[in-house]
This record gives sequence, C-alpha cells and structure tokens, in this order.
Amino acid sequence: MFNDKVQQAYNTKWVVNCQPSLASAEHVVKYLGQYTHRVAITNQRILNITGGKVTFIAKDYRDHAIKKPVTLNGVEFLRRFCMHILPGRFVKIRRFGIYNHTTKHSLKLQFRSEEKSTIDTLIKRNDPPETKLERFRRLTGFDPCQCPVCKKGRMVMVRELPRIRAPAWFLPKHPTVLA
Repeated sequence: MFNDKVQQAYNTKWVVNCQPSLASAEHVVKYLGQYTHRVAITNQRILNITGGKVTFIAKDYRDHAIKKPVTLNGVEFLRRFCMHILPGRFVKIRRFGIYNHTTKHSLKLQFRSEEKSTIDTLIKRNDPPETKLERFRRLTGFDPCQCPVCKKGRMVMVRELPRIRAPAWFLPKHPTVLA
C-alpha cells in the first residue's frame, strides 16, 4: 500500500518553483535566528507574577489568534515552560553532510578560512587572462581543437556562425573567415 503511493509519487511530474531570496543573507540569518536561538517565552510577554500566579500574553488560536492575557499558577506555568526544554543530547540545529562532526572526523576534513589576497597582489599579476578555450582544456582535459579522427592534427576555425536569436542589428554583415 505504502510502496504504491511512493511509486505514484515517483511517476508524477513535479514542478518545483524556486525563487531567489528577496533579502540579503544577513536578513535570512536574523530570521532563522529568531527560531533557533529563542526561549519558550520572553520577558516582554510576562505581565505579572504575584501570589504564586503568573500572568502572560498568549495567542488564543480558537479565537482567530488574538493575543490575550493568561493567568496560571506557578507550577502549571513551569510545567508548560519545561515542555520547551530539549532533552539531553538533543539539539535544535543539526548538521548534515560534510558539516556533521562525525563526517568531518571520519573523512579527516579540516575547514580553514581562505587567505584573502590584497589588491596589490591582484594588480601585480602579469599573467595574461585565460581564454575560454584554455579554461575548457584545463577543466575538462579535452582539447576541442584536436582532430577527433587522427588525434594529431589541429582543427581550424573557418567561419563563425551568427547567433540564431540575435537581433538583426547585432548580426555581423560579413562572417569572420580564418584560414
């Protein structure tokens, strides 16, 4: 029964809507920090503590989540508060993949900050910029200019074809011809 549902889910064509974040990384960290580093109740929500009773603000979800004062005796307040304390060895944030401490230990991974180069060292580089062809060779180990048949000769560009979807004003009047 369950396997049938799993197979049905696998056979369904899913459309995933991934949109870029509308805010900066700092905003995302601040937003997540409100959930990962908060306590069960803040001091601002506690209105009064008198005579063994605690009065605090809570949302009444039965009444459209309206914020209302709630008064509980101290023991019941502490019981409810303790329900939000994680048991021993439990954590709010778990790390998976290479950030998991056991993975780092077993794979002997060491994370260190990259040394940032200064602007002077970047300016003093006299190396000519890498061309697209050189980058392709370096990353793939494949030379697209080598003849695929004899593996000795070099292929030479004869003509560059225009982009198909380019606007008419962008297209060159005469294609580039190399011999």
